[in-house]
Amino acid sequence: MNNATLILDGDCGLCNRVAIFLSPRLSREKKIIFLTNESEEGKEIINKLSIKKQNVDTVYFIWNGKSHIRSAAAIRCLLFMKWHYKVLYPFFWIIPLPIRDLVYTIISKNRHRIFTKPEFCMIPSLNDY
Repeated sequence: MNNATLILDGDCGLCNRVAIFLSPRLSREKKIIFLTNESEEGKEIINKLSIKKQNVDTVYFIWNGKSHIRSAAAIRCLLFMKWHYKVLYPFFWIIPLPIRDLVYTIISKNRHRIFTKPEFCMIPSLNDY
């Protein structure tokens, strides 16, 4: 299956910018469906995850029946992008998970201070696909 779902925070300026950045850069063979964690579709998917993952305030990447969070979710997005972004995947993946997640956590805790809340969410709902 070449489709995945990326669940982002609809009230986050960084998450909105990520969706806007990724959309035109995705490869033609693979597709990412963008959802917000506030949407009914997003909530439904998150509620099917383990309790541990449900209680994490993070980005979710669902692909091939597996869920990924934090830096693992972000890095897997590279696999769905055009080749010149996709080549970065092994370089980011080689960084140990605790270090990647530490950087992810620092950015996520400060994202609302660094990136202003969008006036309206640019992340489409499932009905837009």
